[in-house]
Amino acid sequence: MTGPAPERHPNERRFEEFFIRDSYVTLKNYLYNYLERKRAINRRLAQAPRGRVLEVGSGLSPIVTDRADVIYSELSFRAMQTLKRVQGRGRFLVADGTRLPFVSESLDQVICSEVLEHVEDDQAAIAELARVLRPGGTAYITVPHRRAYFAADDRYVGHFRRYEVDEMRDKLARAGLDLARTRKVLGPLEKFTMWAVVVSLSAFERSTRREERPPDRRGSWIGAVLRGTLRPVFKWAHRAFALLARADAAIMPMKYAAVVLFEGVKPGSKKS
Repeated sequence: MTGPAPERHPNERRFEEFFIRDSYVTLKNYLYNYLERKRAINRRLAQAPRGRVLEVGSGLSPIVTDRADVIYSELSFRAMQTLKRVQGRGRFLVADGTRLPFVSESLDQVICSEVLEHVEDDQAAIAELARVLRPGGTAYITVPHRRAYFAADDRYVGHFRRYEVDEMRDKLARAGLDLARTRKVLGPLEKFTMWAVVVSLSAFERSTRREERPPDRRGSWIGAVLRGTLRPVFKWAHRAFALLARADAAIMPMKYAAVVLFEGVKPGSKKS
């Protein structure tokens, strides 16, 4: 006799349809904001001693894609199944970021990019990042910045919050990590762009519901991108916009940054 199916996390149910489609993976990996986060973290990771790396909440778009010794973790089994099929390299683990299945002080670097804002108990997640790090190890964390920026786009993607620099410093300290470095990744252009996209997308979804047409119908530009007809245009447009977003982040003061990279270091000498 078969028992009831295990309860699945709400985030897994929400994004399940995306996790099984390779086309969505490809398009997400072209996004300018993902490219800039990936660039920022990998530049810092390249300067760190090589060691065991864990990506928490890697989803379908991991930050480190050129190494075979990275452990990718995500709450959704389908996400890990799809990522393993698409990427191949690395180890793939279904895990809750607030209860990581690793012994304490067993990892050299931990990456947590655009994850904490989706976690209700973010302090528990940060504590887990600190717990699994070896002394001298580093946590590379990116989060959306500025509470004043919280708007429709944050609600649309399920953000619980945005962060201030002093707030993140305190959260890291409570977990036993020293804030070694902060870096602007994206500026206010990112915030305005995502707000405009979400407002437009929401209006489009309302329109299609009224007309009782599926949002990915074959005549739409979204369908054309997914089928590959407009994929080169999508790809190169985001690469070009990434350069503009990079310039915006470089020019604007930290207080206006929309995404910030925090490096939290666990005190002590690195163990061999």
